[in-house]
Parts: sequence; structure tokens; C-alpha cells
Amino acid sequence: MSGNEFRFFLSCDINLPVTYRIEKLEGKLLPPKLSDSDNVDSTTEERKAELYVESTLYIDGAPFGLPMRTRLETGAPSFCWNELITLSTKYRDLTANSQLSFTVWDVSCGKGGGLIGGATIHLFNMKKQLKTGKHKLRLWPGKEADGSINTTTPGKVPREERGELERLEKLVNKYERGQIQRVDWLDRLAFKAMDKIKESENSRNGSSHLYVVVDFCSFEHRVVFQESGANFLLPSPIASTNELVTVYDPEVGKINPSEHKQLKLARSLNRGIIDRDLKPSITERKSIQRILKYPPTRNLSGDERQMLWKFRFSLMLEKRALTKFLRCVEWSDVQEAKQALELMHKWESIDLCDALELLSPVFESEEVRAYAVSVLEKADDEELQCYLLQLVQALRFERSDKSSLSHFLVQPLRNVELASFLRWFVAVELHDPAYAKRFYCTYEILEESMLKLGAGASGDEDGYKLWQSLVRQTELTAQLCSIMRDVRNVRGGTQRKIEKLRQLLSGLLSELTYFDEPIRSPLAPDMLITGIIPSESSIFKSALHPLRLTFRTANGGCCKIIFKKGDDLRQDQLVVQMVSLMDRLLKLENLDLHLTPYRVLATGHDEGMLEFIPSKPLAQIISEHRSIVSYLQKFHPDENGPFGITSTCLETFIKSCAGYSVITYILGIGDRHLDNLLLRDDGRLFHVDFGFILGRDPKPFPPPMKLCKEMVEAMGGAESQYYTRFKSYCCEAYNILRKSSNLILNLFHLMAGSNIPDIASDPEKGILKLQEKFRLDLDDEECIHFFQDLINESVSALFPQMVETIHRWAQYWR
Repeated sequence: MSGNEFRFFLSCDINLPVTYRIEKLEGKLLPPKLSDSDNVDSTTEERKAELYVESTLYIDGAPFGLPMRTRLETGAPSFCWNELITLSTKYRDLTANSQLSFTVWDVSCGKGGGLIGGATIHLFNMKKQLKTGKHKLRLWPGKEADGSINTTTPGKVPREERGELERLEKLVNKYERGQIQRVDWLDRLAFKAMDKIKESENSRNGSSHLYVVVDFCSFEHRVVFQESGANFLLPSPIASTNELVTVYDPEVGKINPSEHKQLKLARSLNRGIIDRDLKPSITERKSIQRILKYPPTRNLSGDERQMLWKFRFSLMLEKRALTKFLRCVEWSDVQEAKQALELMHKWESIDLCDALELLSPVFESEEVRAYAVSVLEKADDEELQCYLLQLVQALRFERSDKSSLSHFLVQPLRNVELASFLRWFVAVELHDPAYAKRFYCTYEILEESMLKLGAGASGDEDGYKLWQSLVRQTELTAQLCSIMRDVRNVRGGTQRKIEKLRQLLSGLLSELTYFDEPIRSPLAPDMLITGIIPSESSIFKSALHPLRLTFRTANGGCCKIIFKKGDDLRQDQLVVQMVSLMDRLLKLENLDLHLTPYRVLATGHDEGMLEFIPSKPLAQIISEHRSIVSYLQKFHPDENGPFGITSTCLETFIKSCAGYSVITYILGIGDRHLDNLLLRDDGRLFHVDFGFILGRDPKPFPPPMKLCKEMVEAMGGAESQYYTRFKSYCCEAYNILRKSSNLILNLFHLMAGSNIPDIASDPEKGILKLQEKFRLDLDDEECIHFFQDLINESVSALFPQMVETIHRWAQYWR
């Protein structure tokens, strides 16, 4: 018995993503059948198959994560993808019943003919060892791969059907993993003999079966399944064979008493006198500086926590170090926690960004959270409004209903916008079953605080009138919901529904045409609206029939809003808030990219308002004017300007394209098509409809950046100076936003408890995806090269153009 037979890794210790390579399809593929809809002459050339493989990870019989797809491989004697697939799931997260399913699809076939077959394979064998190396899976023809625990599509060839070929392939797999000694001259002879056996087997069986070849990642030693934590498996008798033995150890997962004692001695209060004068060496200072640059999502190791505690006194002048220091405190130790809190109040005052981190679920101490609130009190109303949505969500992480954060939020508010938005943000959460009591308590305190507010020195309305004006906003939205129900019940096309809307506004609900008293607009509370203009109100041609309403304003003007019922706008509200914040960050660095952060307000879980921006979708512009340039020439013609339009208009278009390209990449916004890319008359491009964020996308193979070819053509093509300027703006904006990565990550961390779909599904994974987009491992110069490569990759992605065409057809016939 050799010494290395008992060397192995535990799966729970492998912090690497699950990786495998889909190599090729073996066997003879029958030519694709033509569907009934394909009216092709029999003399037409035989169509070539276009295959791709879809693989899905199943854990305990349930799909885990999104399916992964290979590229398309066009018809050939053998279909060879040789594509490396890396899942977001790590080996440590796998269970003993983890499976991978592989389904082969043919996109060249008509309706019902696209499914070639599927196969499923367990990632661990009967001995709980991770499978490695190449595996040849037999496809079940016409069946989609089934990932249930008792799968109906096992890729393993049944034992009774195995022949000499299967036995040899198993030996080849061992050979490639290094488990069989290599002898060059003998190997060459063996492989020649195997090729002959393979040919004879194929000719005998007629190659009736199809196989997909998958190559799993190999490790230096075998990987044995082990759940994280203690091993509670029953002890097994020691066998005389060379098989691995599972030994029960009750101490696994418990704290080492000697290490714990050493840690307590190192952190004892008696060492405080010694630590006070300690200064880090050059090497230790470099390590500390590296730790301080960690993103707020990263956990500290034991050694890093110990180092920060050891040099806590010398770090008190470094404001960035406070949040990292508070992460290394053992809060269960009363004396240590007391000392940490004393140091916290003597520490250099932290920035607002770090205060937001202290309100995250990581920090449970009421004193720490109260300290964060004291920093927030120094912020002005404009900055506070940027983070108000997240501060309301942070109430979930407080220890009590009447916390320092809730009292800070509901303090007497003279700022009408803050008061109005705060009321709506809290009111929307009253339907949350887990935290309804807390938000209801906050709502009551806000009402009580507002009613106590007296008239301002400048003659402003008193608290009672202000509160009543805010309550009337809710009454208005309730009436609009009632209108939508009546309009939807009208049979017929959109025009008949519009007629019904105007009839209601002019007749039964004529009180909406002229309000008894002006109401503060929910979207812009500093604006008073006095009624709806029926003749200028309409309905969008959409499944939900959103209303487009024109309101009169108290100053004699008008404003247009969109009211939706049946759609959760909280995700759109979050994205637009981030666009507005990033616009502010860019402008602080003197970079105005002409973004359009239109206002969005969710007034319930399935209703809300949006600001209407006069614009047209790119799909309509391309249909009516053939190109973006032709459309802009209509509004800003200039014979001497570039492409016949004014240089100002073209510059606005280029800047807005750059801004939204960077922002949609960072936020991982998906489902982009020419109908949710809008263009204003002045050349400003902007995005709408954010149903998919943080990397989710309903379309296969989305490009890394949402940059369509029509946008590039409007800049003169990929070789023009204007396209070069576009790339320059992208790189500059990306590096500016990277400087504020901690702020953006902290804001998303505060949203971790929200019910926003793409965050609630897996908050930790979503925030890590967001962090990856900032590429904090690169410096500014490296990021410029990285982002330029991203742009080039996105522009050259041809497959999304094909999906765009399909989408346009679907929109046309809808």
C-alpha cells in the first residue's frame, strides 16, 4: 500500500467554483426534420444542424442557479464545443445528491423538433468521491435531462449493456488522471489497438446511440464529500481493503481550548497598557493598508482580526479603519465590547459611507448603530435623500421598533420632499408580514411628529396641513386604481379604453378634473397639482394598460406621469435611484454624461408612478427613420456638423450612451432590447424597464455590456473618432464610479432584507456579483484596458442581434 492512498481533500474545504468542460457529441446525428411550417421544396439542400448544450446543476432534486449554455455549433461530422463552464456554486456548497443535467438542443429545427436528447450524471460516486476526468454520457433521445433524485435520464450506460469499449474508456479515464503508470511505447500500441476495437464496436452496433463527452475538473488528490461542520456519521468498521474509511470525531467543528485561551490572553485588558504604545512594522503596516482596502463584503481572517486588535490604538487616527476594527471585536465578551465602544467614540470621525456600513446586518450592537446615526445627522437633506430608501430598509436590522435610526428618520421634517418620500417608503412596507409591526410603529411616530410641527417662521404650512396634503396622495392613488379596474373591464381595443378613461374623468369622477384643494405630487412633492386634463390623458398599448395622465399644476403649467397597476416597481425604483446617485457622483468629478434619472415611486407592492419623459423607443425610430442619425437630423440639422447634425447633439448622444453603458454593466441589468432603449429629441439616450438586475437575463448569451449596433453606427462606426471618444467617456466614468464602490456596495447590503425579487432570491450572491463588476483587484490603468476589451467583446457579439430580431417579430404580432 503506497503512502498517498489515504491523502484526500474534503469537499467542504474547497472554496472554488464548480468547473467542467463540455467537449463534444459522439455518434451519428440524424438530419433535422423539417417542420410543417417550413414550405421548402424537396430539392432544397439538406439543412445543417445547429446544436448547443444546456447544463443545469441540481441539488437534492431541485435546480440550483441558472442554466448554462454553450455556444452554437453548426453542422459538421462531429460537434465539438470544447467549452469551459464555470458555475457560481462552489464545491463546498454541494450535497451528496448533487447532479448535473445536460440537454442537447438543435435551433435549426422547426417547432417541436429542437430537442435532441438529455442525460444526467451524479457529481459524487457510490463511495462519496467527486467524479473527475472525462465522462461519456449516453443521451436519451427526445427527452429533456431530468435532475430529480431518481432521474429518468441517467447518462451512465446500464451494466448489462456495457462491453469492452466501456471498460477501456474507464481505464483511459484513470490513465488521464495519472492513476495508471505511463509507458510511452506501450501506450502508443495500446491506443492503436483501442481504436481498432472502437471501430469494430461501432460497425457492429451501427452507432445508434448519441453521447455527450464531459470533462470534469481534476485535483491533486481525491475529493471526498463532507458537509461543513462536525461529522456526525456513524463510525464504520475498518475494512481490510484500500477503501477510504469514515471515522467519527466528536471534536470536529468545536473551538480549540488552547487557541481560545491564547486569544483571550492576547486580548486581555491587562495588555491594553502594552498595546497602547505598539507601532506596526513596515511589513505589518502594508498588511493593514491592504486590509483597509478590502470591500465591505469581505470577511476578515483570524490573523487579520488579531492584527487590527493588536494595533487598535495606533489606528485611531485612520478613519477608514474603524469599520474594520469593529468587525474584529468579540462582542460576546462584555469587557472587550466595552473597551471597543470607548475607543469608537475617541476614533477619528468616519465618513457617511462607513456609517452606512455600520447599519448593515453585520453590526448588531445598538451602541454601534447609534454611533452611525450620529454621523448621519451631519448630512444635508440632499445627500440624505440619496440614501433614504436604504435607511428605511435598514430598520429591519435594528434590535427594537423604536431605535435611534427610526427616531432619526421621523424627526420633525421641514423638507417636504423628505417627508413625502419617507411616508411612502414606510407605507409600502406595511404589508411585509415579518416586519409590519416595526414599519407601522415608525409610520405612527412619523405622523405624530408631523402633527406636532408648528407653522414655520417664513409662513410655511403647519404640520397638520402638511400631513393632510400627504394623506391626500394616497386617496388619489386609490382613485386611480379604481379607474384602472373600470378601464380594463372595457371590451375592445386601446382606443375604446381611452374613451372610457376620458369619460370617467369628465363624468363620474369629475372631482379628479379639478381638485377641491391642491395635492402635492407624489413624484415631486414640491409641486402642487390641481387636477387631471381628460383630453390629454391616454392609455399605453400594453398588457397592464398603464395610464398616461396629464396634471395641471398650481403655477399654470402641466406635468405628465405614468400610473401602473399590477407591476412591482420597487426594483425599478432602486435602479433609478442608483442612476441618480451615480449621476451625482460623476458630476462631483466634473463629468456630466447627460443621464436621465426620471422619477419612480412604488406606492404599493403592485402599483406605482413614473415620470413621463417625452421620447421614442429605438425600435420605433429605426422603423420610421431607418437610423438614429436620420432621426436627430430632423431636430438638430447642421450641414457643417458631423453626420449632418449639430456637434452639441452628437456629443450629448455619445455621453449618454457611455453613461448608461457603464451603469447597466455595473448593475448587471438584463433584458435589453430596442423597445426599452429610449431617445429624447435633444440626443439623450436612456434605459427603462428594469425587471432583471444583478446579472439575471431572460435572453441566452447576453453580452457583457448593453451596446447595440445601432448606437455604434450613430457614432460613425467602430473606427470613427466619435466612437473612440465614447470609449474614453466609458473608461473615465467606470474609474470614477469604482472610487465609490464601497458606497454602492453598502447601499445594496442595506437592501438585503427587502422583498425586491432579484435581491431577495439570494442577497449574498447578488452583492458579490455587484462587487465583481468593479474589478477592485485592478488599478485604474488596468481597468481602462479591461473595459475597452469589454466594449469590443460586446460590439462583436452577433448572437444578441439575432435575439433582437426575434423579439421585434414577437412585439409586432403581439
